[in-house]
Amino acid sequence: MAATKICFNNRLKSLLIVAFLAGGIVALRLADIQLLRHTHYLQLAEQNRTQVLYQTAPRGRIFTADGKSVAANAPSFNLYYLSAGPKDKDYLDRLAQDFAPLLNIKENTLLEKLNKGLRSGKALALAENLSPKTAISLKELLLYYPGLYLIEENKRVYPYGAFASHLVGYLGSMEGKEWKNRDQSLDYRLNAKIGKNGLEKKFEKEMKGRDGGVYLEVDFRGRVKRVIEDRKWRAGHDVYLTLNYAVQQAAEKGLKNSKTGRGAAVAMDPKTGAVLALATAPAFDPSMFVAYSDEPEVKSKRISEYNLAVQGIYPPASTFKIITAIAAIEKGDFDPYKVIGCSGHYDAGSRLFRCWSKHGPVDFFGGMAGSCDVYFYTIAAQMGSAAIEKVQRMFQFGQPTGIDLPGEKAGNLYGPTKRARNRSYWFIGDTLNLSIGQGELLVTPIKMAQFASAVASKGKIWRPYYLDRLVHSQTGKVLQSGKSEQLGSVNIQKSTWDLVFKALKHTVDTGTAARVKLKGFDVYGKTGTAQNPHGPDHGWFMAFAAAEGKEPEIAVAVFVEYGEGGSSAAGPIAREMLKAYFDVQEGN
Repeated sequence: MAATKICFNNRLKSLLIVAFLAGGIVALRLADIQLLRHTHYLQLAEQNRTQVLYQTAPRGRIFTADGKSVAANAPSFNLYYLSAGPKDKDYLDRLAQDFAPLLNIKENTLLEKLNKGLRSGKALALAENLSPKTAISLKELLLYYPGLYLIEENKRVYPYGAFASHLVGYLGSMEGKEWKNRDQSLDYRLNAKIGKNGLEKKFEKEMKGRDGGVYLEVDFRGRVKRVIEDRKWRAGHDVYLTLNYAVQQAAEKGLKNSKTGRGAAVAMDPKTGAVLALATAPAFDPSMFVAYSDEPEVKSKRISEYNLAVQGIYPPASTFKIITAIAAIEKGDFDPYKVIGCSGHYDAGSRLFRCWSKHGPVDFFGGMAGSCDVYFYTIAAQMGSAAIEKVQRMFQFGQPTGIDLPGEKAGNLYGPTKRARNRSYWFIGDTLNLSIGQGELLVTPIKMAQFASAVASKGKIWRPYYLDRLVHSQTGKVLQSGKSEQLGSVNIQKSTWDLVFKALKHTVDTGTAARVKLKGFDVYGKTGTAQNPHGPDHGWFMAFAAAEGKEPEIAVAVFVEYGEGGSSAAGPIAREMLKAYFDVQEGN
């Protein structure tokens, strides 16, 4: 027992000695770290600081049907201050003095940002969205100012400016409410640019992409030692539209140069409902919202988001005479060669309804070609308004077209049945106004394009669509496709269509729609001048066309607000759109 006790005591003493020695070593090491070589080890710790600089991913691009990129991306640069860099006042003052002019910001503002970065201890963006030109100048200065880092990312650009601006939309900074309600699956950062309108908003999630980032190891002076990781961004998906670049451009140019510079023009494929052009004037350049930060600021960024093409409602005027004609022909006993005399007015008993001209004796083809109001007053009074309302309903007037755009107006169907539902009387004057597209009848330019398309296709009413496909940016896989959808049919006799086509062709060849005549093509059209009690009249023009002997390929509707005459104001625009579609050169 004694021997065992002695052995235990010896072991205990050995353990105590070992523990004492270990503690001494630890104490000496701590003294070395905290007292003797404190500065050395502090610098070593600072040498291993890590900073993360985020990179905005390229947004998905937007293309026309013929491959024009109308929304793309361009390089931009962000200048970061790494808080591990020099902190003395003289250094920061010199930095602010040299960099402020290049960054297009005030010197004291830049100095405040630098001090904020020091307090936060994080990488701070001193300037974002800088142009390549400014980036070149900055790179020269960076050699003399450790603690700064320039990183390249992407910004939105619109190569063709205001092209289809009301459809494409624009970007803007994410606001408080939007930040709170943001999609948590997407990596948004403060002040992120998001779609505010149009396709930029509608396809925000699809076009957003995934941001990347550069993970940097910096030394105690803020100099970048190495890139730890370059996490690659993932581009957003691309949107392809049904728009025909040339037709859209012709529509926009025509509206801009019109008498008032206000209006809308829409073109559709009458075989599918695909939108070939959708223009509203005045337009806006979405580039103003994503300009480089070192460029002069746009004085005013106020724009009108009002899309007249789908939201503006106006009387269709004489373009509606097509419906009056169809109603008369379908009712029976209609003789297209019967002559009606126009003395410049129609006597309705209680009052005289004037025509815009004294046409003399005209038959159906002359009445359509000359847009004679008296001719249509006469046939409307003979058949009654119910027949006109019936055909109006067949073409789905008073209903939205169903195009996938916010705020589309339905317009207003006008007829005795609707008036009766509202417990109001219907008078002969209402019938006469209805026959020439006036009164309470209201349509949008997109509805008139749908109507023109329905006539061109001999009764097929299509839902207008503008999305051809959404394509995965990496794989090229089609993620979503636009589709053709027929909403209804206008079931009338073939002989009725033949008469209407003949009359509309005659109107282009010899009448008020002669401005859209194209050599080598069958063009059909109708003008309209909508009365406006608040100012000058509005101008309408609807047309469709085909290669000689072929089926119509394009239908257009042009509206010029306060344009006064459909033939003079809207006709030339329609012609340029048809020329653009068929690639007709000047002089034809």
